[in-house]
Amino acid sequence: MKKSKKGSYDGKITLVDVALAAAVSPITVSRVINQPEKVSEAARLKVQKAIDELGYIPNQHASSLASSRSGVIGVAIPSLSNVVFTDVLRGIYKVMGAAGYKVLLVDTHYSPLEEEKMVRTLLSQSPEGLIITGGDQTPACDQLLRKSRIPLVQIMELLPNPIDMNIGFSHLLAGADVVAHLLAQGYQRIGFIGARMDPRVQQRIRGYTQALAKRDLFEANLIATSPEPSSIALGGALFKSLMAANEGRIDAVFCANDDLALGALFEAQRMNIAIPKQLAICGFNDIEAATYVNPSLTSVAVGRYEMGVKAAELIIQALNQQPIDNKQIDMGYVIKQRDSTHRQQ
Repeated sequence: MKKSKKGSYDGKITLVDVALAAAVSPITVSRVINQPEKVSEAARLKVQKAIDELGYIPNQHASSLASSRSGVIGVAIPSLSNVVFTDVLRGIYKVMGAAGYKVLLVDTHYSPLEEEKMVRTLLSQSPEGLIITGGDQTPACDQLLRKSRIPLVQIMELLPNPIDMNIGFSHLLAGADVVAHLLAQGYQRIGFIGARMDPRVQQRIRGYTQALAKRDLFEANLIATSPEPSSIALGGALFKSLMAANEGRIDAVFCANDDLALGALFEAQRMNIAIPKQLAICGFNDIEAATYVNPSLTSVAVGRYEMGVKAAELIIQALNQQPIDNKQIDMGYVIKQRDSTHRQQ
């Protein structure tokens, strides 16, 4: 490294430059960056001071080649804007950050083909572990993940044949339990509103359909769905469509998520339908707004933050070669009953 006449450095700051500035060996600098626990506090402080003063940026690709460890955990989720996944990510980031890992995050836009592309991108960065959403991978993506030979956690749903580790809950049983809850409150003609129609929404529909069919209460026109992304506006539009298709003979609506449920609730109020006396509404995911609307919204709650924490912990356990007693964890769910389904009988 040489100084120019103006005092700035010519060329890129190197690990050797840091070693010279800190008066330590290059090996010590490397250990401070990659294995700080093996270096004395005094040496770490000297090296960190030199790094800060020189503006040195470690070459992570080079260090990963040397140590066979990248310090990177890949995470693939369907949507960066969906608050459901925001909660999961908070849990992942908290655990991974505390353990010294960096999270490389990609958005698959609810597309298996995009997910395959993004998984290839993640694997090209030599991650030490992966966390991905669900089990709807393409055959090619499935093979990529199996051949990667790194710890993998599939989250958000329970899978019959997970690739490695799996954390989630049964959307099928949740859908059936919502129907049972509404029937127990005295409602009979129960509609379903869904959007986006990803695999987890489809499982909720199956649970809903099976529960009604078992009681001989199912009719095809009780379902209103759209492939469009969920929104409050879409929830209102689908509710109007559902009511029109049934000539108003609907006394309860199970919505695939809370955005749709809020839209249905607001539209019902515009139509002067009394909730819950004339109509019950139940959502899914239990977002914060569910508690504060009037009437408050019944919804299915899942420990999303806790799911993110547990997924990250499993990855770290696997990387540390610690025993994992259960590679598939059922997080369960709770139907949070609020005013929108609480009809006095």
